[in-house]
Amino acid sequence: MLTLSSYLKSDKILEQSNEGILMCKIPNPSPGMQANTCYFGHPQWAKNYLEACHRDENFINLWQTVIYSWRDKIVVDIGCGPGNLYASLKESCGKPGLLIGVDVSDGALKMAQQIGYTPLLADAHNLPLISSFADIVMANACLHHCDDMAKVLAEAARLVRPGGLLITDHDPQQTAYNFRGLGLLLWQIRLPLYRLLKRGGHSTDDEQFWSIATEVHHKPGDGITPELYYQVLEPLGFKVQLYPHNHTVGAKVLQGNYGKSFWRCRIAQRLSGINPDTPQAALSLMCVAIRQV
Repeated sequence: MLTLSSYLKSDKILEQSNEGILMCKIPNPSPGMQANTCYFGHPQWAKNYLEACHRDENFINLWQTVIYSWRDKIVVDIGCGPGNLYASLKESCGKPGLLIGVDVSDGALKMAQQIGYTPLLADAHNLPLISSFADIVMANACLHHCDDMAKVLAEAARLVRPGGLLITDHDPQQTAYNFRGLGLLLWQIRLPLYRLLKRGGHSTDDEQFWSIATEVHHKPGDGITPELYYQVLEPLGFKVQLYPHNHTVGAKVLQGNYGKSFWRCRIAQRLSGINPDTPQAALSLMCVAIRQV
């Protein structure tokens, strides 16, 4: 609590758990929040997520290039889960001066704390943190798990100091998932196949159910759009750069190479009348935004 005391709003009531996790009460949590709490708080499911998601070479190469170094900086990871970002990047980007991990799941925060996060249980729509103090604010695979993506993005942006950096990634691009007809059918039958293969997040019926329940905005016809970033961030004084990509080419994304998506996604897009070889069909939008001084 002493570590965070300088950056906490004075009007928020917080408690500290026996594990040292600072907790901000969340009244009336939504079904999406409850799903995230359940899924990412389950010890085995969270472990599966930590080991299977956002840990590959392309992911590390891209994020390492964007951040370069967070040594001695104040870093906030919103929707940190069990700590994937720092677990993936700590060897290459150095040690932050303060690494705050925000999540709604105390189980996930316990794992993140063991990795090196200073944990804070809070609602990303209404953070108990002061404005304009962080050097880097990150929200990886976070926005689409939240009820109001625009509000969470604005809250994340509020924390960034002038000259600081806001990074989001791995949120589904709406135009890539406008499946219909046979493409929609192919998308729907992926779930029993994932269970059969015991893919990460789908090893049992219960795990798959709660994993899917967390994906509030990862549905056909839903997802993130370029307009959302511009509409939210530019009025707040950010220079916004967006990079559509398919998770397959690492830092080449930053030169406009969005790569090719996986075969199952390409087939579903073709069957839906979507050209998979366009930036609008790229699965994710990475946002790198600098707050102007």
